[in-house]
Amino acid sequence: MKIYTKTGDAGETGLWGGIRVRKDAARIKAYGNVDELNAVLGIVRAGALPDGLDPLLERIQNELFVLGSDLATPGDSARIPRIQEGYITQLEREIDQLEAELEPLKNFILPGGTLGAAQLHLARTVCRRVERNIITLAGLEEINPFVLPYVNRLSDWLFVLSRVANARAGVPDVIWHNPATATATATATAEA
Repeated sequence: MKIYTKTGDAGETGLWGGIRVRKDAARIKAYGNVDELNAVLGIVRAGALPDGLDPLLERIQNELFVLGSDLATPGDSARIPRIQEGYITQLEREIDQLEAELEPLKNFILPGGTLGAAQLHLARTVCRRVERNIITLAGLEEINPFVLPYVNRLSDWLFVLSRVANARAGVPDVIWHNPATATATATATAEA
């Protein structure tokens, strides 16, 4: 089978069931960004990660395939896997378990630390874009009610995982320093 079909040369693509839509349609943007998120997680997994994180990310990559299929299939289809409530519960359980390893968050943090943690922060920002695209889609068409909570929880999960990647590598989170506070402190010190 050839990889190119030429059916999209006019700027349209097919959804499950044969419906043709423009490639810039809200539904296509939503699952296209899910594909991008999955690719970013592939980059994360190709790097050096602390023990125990790769199997978690592999599961999420598989779930993202389900999410993409869910978004690419308007209406009902028994043949298409869908995001289920159990996916959300699993993310919440893992967030709680992973946070138990971490110092409580007292400051905003910047993306950084280890390369893996920085890449997980990038994945989190792509996940937030996915969420915004899905919100747009949900305003236009009916979607699976578990999709938005899943993506919202996934971005939280990625944030926690980035912190765990740093902690397990023995690298502190990069703390945000408020420039206004720093200026005020420097001024007060100079005046003293």
